[in-house]
Amino acid sequence: MSSRGEILREVMLETGTTQSTLSRTSGVHQPSISQFLSGKVDLSDDQLDRLLSCMGWRLEVVRRPVTPDLTRSERRSWMLHRRLSGDLTPTTLREWKPRIERRLHHLRHNISGQPHERNLERWTSLVDNEDVRGLQRVMTGLDRDSIEMREVSPMGGLLSERDRVQVLEQLAEAS
Repeated sequence: MSSRGEILREVMLETGTTQSTLSRTSGVHQPSISQFLSGKVDLSDDQLDRLLSCMGWRLEVVRRPVTPDLTRSERRSWMLHRRLSGDLTPTTLREWKPRIERRLHHLRHNISGQPHERNLERWTSLVDNEDVRGLQRVMTGLDRDSIEMREVSPMGGLLSERDRVQVLEQLAEAS
């Protein structure tokens, strides 16, 4: 699969468009185009589509499900959090809140450095605001931010031992 910068380069070559010409027609500074092409700066699908349209092309994005490449530890954490997320409601969050807050306090005093400190603040904000949907997104998300947030999760100890064992057995079977 080609990177966005590679796609931009291919279309520029195909159409004979120079960086300076693309800069003039798109309004994007030429140094930025150079950085896109070299991969020093990433561009979004929307930005790429806009640049391609200046050369008479469009970007087609094909969406398909893919299995994420997670370490065993990341998969274990995701599976445990996913199971807990199924029990998370405004009512259970209020019940769990004292335990979560104690865990956040403990983590704050035993964790240092970024991104952990920032992620603890994000957990604190989600819990303080009782943002059930936001918590569920972090607990089940497979994006890098969610994975890193789960590294300092205050949700430990909320699953029953029976549910925890079931999840770990599922993990063992999948391995």
